[in-house]
Amino acid sequence: MPLHLEPDDGPPSFPDLLATAGYRAVAAGLRLGLFDALADGPRPLPSLAAALDADPRGTGLLAEALVSFGYLTRGPDGYAATPETAKWLTGGGYAEVDKFWSVVLFESWQGLEESVRTGKPAIDFYAWLAERPEVLRRFQGMLAGHADAIAPEVASIVPVGSTLLDVGGGHAKHAIRLCTAHPSLEATVIDLPDALAVGAAAVTDAGLSRRITLRAGDYDTLDLGEGYDTVLLFNVVHGRTAEANEALLARVASALRPGGAVVLLEHDEHPPDRASDAFARVFSLNLFHGQGGQVYGTSEITTWLTSAGLTTPTTHPLTTSPGQSLLVSHKP
Repeated sequence: MPLHLEPDDGPPSFPDLLATAGYRAVAAGLRLGLFDALADGPRPLPSLAAALDADPRGTGLLAEALVSFGYLTRGPDGYAATPETAKWLTGGGYAEVDKFWSVVLFESWQGLEESVRTGKPAIDFYAWLAERPEVLRRFQGMLAGHADAIAPEVASIVPVGSTLLDVGGGHAKHAIRLCTAHPSLEATVIDLPDALAVGAAAVTDAGLSRRITLRAGDYDTLDLGEGYDTVLLFNVVHGRTAEANEALLARVASALRPGGAVVLLEHDEHPPDRASDAFARVFSLNLFHGQGGQVYGTSEITTWLTSAGLTTPTTHPLTTSPGQSLLVSHKP
């Protein structure tokens, strides 16, 4: 947890140095299973080290660092997790998010300077993920979990007819939710094979294999088809260059019937609260480094849509995912 240090008369980077070290210590604790080892209550150092199968001195030094940042306390019975730590960092849940982002920040950002220098991604994010199956699993789990959280609100906003195309929605959660709510709806989901492997199991479990078609491939080269009532582009355009998005939206417009709608789910460029705004900017830098994208503003997205012959979008901020909005545009 942050120490809330302000850079007094010293180096302005010093508080960030400590915060970075604190987050790296948390990552080590998560990977070692330290927080889970304290889930049932305090442990003296020898017991904690034994539970982690780790060196006692190293375990103690890590635990002391985590005490200084407010993640642990130390008392007569040994080390214990604070209530906030026990809530968020034990078991699955948000611990999986931290395990994912700690690897991204401390490993994939090694070449960040090269991306900034050249203006091109120093890594291919999805190839990088493919080389790390556990990180890929967490990434897919985060996307699917987020989709579950927002699906009811999204379903109340998305205009639905009889046909739906979900571009890049490999987990298929939104297609499943919408097909369940609308018995006459048929959906097609296009994504890469690894992503669709998650969706295939979910579609089968939902009993919707006859109404949801999964197409594996690159949606920049696959024929998208035509005559769709609705096209979903959820968390797609932020991972691409502006030029690639203009080309994709022109193809999406061709795939829609007159009166049909394209719905984009995107992060807001500048959310009102400071923490969300900071995350949007860091996320934007991460997208640039790994995919050549960024968090784009509504005005730029609107330009792409209208250039493709679609209407100026209506923006729907999500209450279930603050800092994100649905943008709904139609084909005249």
